[in-house]
Amino acid sequence: MGQIGVRMLHRNPLQAAWLCCLLAVQVHSCPDTCGKCSGPENDQCEECRAGWTLHNDTCVDVDECGTELGICPTNSYCFNTDGSFECRDCDSACVGCMGSGPARCRKCASGYTLTGSKCLDIDECSDRVLACHGLDEICTNTEGSFRCDCAEGFIHRDGVCVKKQQPGVQVKGLFEDIQDDEVEVLQQMIFGVVLCALATLAAKGDLVYTSVFMGAVAAMAGYWLSDRGDRMLDSFLKGR
Repeated sequence: MGQIGVRMLHRNPLQAAWLCCLLAVQVHSCPDTCGKCSGPENDQCEECRAGWTLHNDTCVDVDECGTELGICPTNSYCFNTDGSFECRDCDSACVGCMGSGPARCRKCASGYTLTGSKCLDIDECSDRVLACHGLDEICTNTEGSFRCDCAEGFIHRDGVCVKKQQPGVQVKGLFEDIQDDEVEVLQQMIFGVVLCALATLAAKGDLVYTSVFMGAVAAMAGYWLSDRGDRMLDSFLKGR
């Protein structure tokens, strides 16, 4: 220390104590991988933390995936990390694996086949043997499998595709969509035909048909006059 440091130590013993402690901690702090060391450098380790091993006074990561500690459950693989390891799931195309991806499979899963060095999905819908046996079914390929869907216009019922029941189409009657004014004209035509028939029969001198003819004419005239009267009255009231 210089003269300034000596003066500070004499003037403030508490500050001097804290300074000494801080220097001691800095001097004896070890690297993260070391459990015990002789200095702050990586090559000054004496003991290593768990997951590390001492080699030439330096703590080196232990590759647990190459030791008995790297045993992982079925259909997973060991992935080494700093000071530890992880068990990661194999690719869906694999049954057991040595790493990630479909190229590291020990065996291909059902629905996959070894193509080159990879386990790839089998397209069951393009196979020579029809995957869907129903005539009204459509094959849809999925990852590692397939499904059979009903064709358009068909639905699944009791495990088979059956045609959808179309709603019953009601046949319209002959006069169902006829307009009111058309009805009136049609009524007048029919009534006219009946009058002509009665007039023909009345011309032969038959008193019964003559009476019916005269009654029909009177009814038609009364209806015409009544209809005309209603229209005139309606027009008069609207004009007011």
